[in-house]
Amino acid sequence: MNKAIIGRKLGMTQLFSENGKVIPVTVIEAGPCPVVQVKTPERDGYSAIKLGFSETQEKKLNKPEAGLFKKTGVPFQKVLKEFRIENSGLEVGAVISCDTFAAGDRVDVTGISKGHGFTGVIKRWNNRRLKETHGVGPVHREVGSMGANSSPSRVFKGKKMPGQYGHEKVTVLNLEVVKVDKERNAILVKGAVPGPVKGIVTIRNSVKA
Repeated sequence: MNKAIIGRKLGMTQLFSENGKVIPVTVIEAGPCPVVQVKTPERDGYSAIKLGFSETQEKKLNKPEAGLFKKTGVPFQKVLKEFRIENSGLEVGAVISCDTFAAGDRVDVTGISKGHGFTGVIKRWNNRRLKETHGVGPVHREVGSMGANSSPSRVFKGKKMPGQYGHEKVTVLNLEVVKVDKERNAILVKGAVPGPVKGIVTIRNSVKA
């Protein structure tokens, strides 16, 4: 069965393996996540479950969201995420906790990356600086040549140029779960995951394990 859960990134630390090797890990507060809605092919055209995370007040939700929680009887949740999971066997009101996963599992973690604002090509695309001699300048961090002049007389689509950098949906594939701490609702994942501290992330079975 496919597994999934919503969490909050708490930061990074390190663990030591039995043979003394240092393992960098990201600590994620995962769950508890109540099942808010179960979608079926007969009614909705596809199979999925909708999970909630982080209890909140009714006044902080819009009317459609608040109406969904009132209809199901599930406490109001700040975050809602839908996962395409077939034959989950879960019912509305069931709670998914961090012990759904175990040490050694392979997972994909999705989050919103840190935003860096409007950024030049050196930071955004790792371009080189221009020469600092022989009349080049006065700007040495600009894009440089955009291509041929008379033909095609335009800039091709996809040219790596300055622009908004970061604050986009990023998924890191095939990470290893190093430890699960049920008492603290924590999952420790090897390596880094996208997003700032306290950013919302989703964890689910790896598609390439």
